Order: sequence, then C-alpha cells, then structure tokens
Amino acid sequence: MATLTYVYADRAAVVGPLAVHAEPHCYDLCDDHAQGLTAPRGWEVVRHQPQHAEVSRARSSDDLEALADAVREAARPTHSLLGEGRESGTGRRGHLRALPTPS
Repeated sequence: MATLTYVYADRAAVVGPLAVHAEPHCYDLCDDHAQGLTAPRGWEVVRHQPQHAEVSRARSSDDLEALADAVREAARPTHSLLGEGRESGTGRRGHLRALPTPS
C-alpha cells in the first residue's frame, strides 16, 4: 500500500508509504497501482522508498513527516485566495475558517 499526493505547484506526484492520517488531497493506492503510476507529460513522479534498516527507522519517519509537511504547505492556497482583505476579518482555507483574535 502507498499514498499518492499531488504537488501542483511543482508538477509532481509523490508516492510514499501509506499515510497514517487522512488528508483531503491524498489517495491510497494498492501496490500494483503505486508501482505502475505514471504522471502526465511535463510532470514528475517522486517515489519515496522507506529505508529498511531498523537503525534508520526513526530518522526515516522524521524525513517522511518533513516531506509530508512540505507537500501540505505547497498545496495550500496563496494568501490572495484566503480572503484576508475581507471586512469580516475571516479567511477561508479549504473546509476550515480562520477567525480573528478577539480584542
């Protein structure tokens, strides 16, 4: 099993170990589909293969978490799309709403 995440800004499809948390733009794949995945012309497929040595398991987990955080950050909409200039002072990010700090 593997998880597929798209990074539209970098035109990359990242295939890595199965994610432990559900993300809106991540897709779980069986082994056959993960290995056979191809990307559209002009895109790159980045495959993250975990290290099999027990000694490096903690470091590999940290590396994977950093990669996942970078992918999530790249997938966030730009500030102009968040509605920060609105009079209400609320910004929208996907299904979450940021409320202003009470005065």
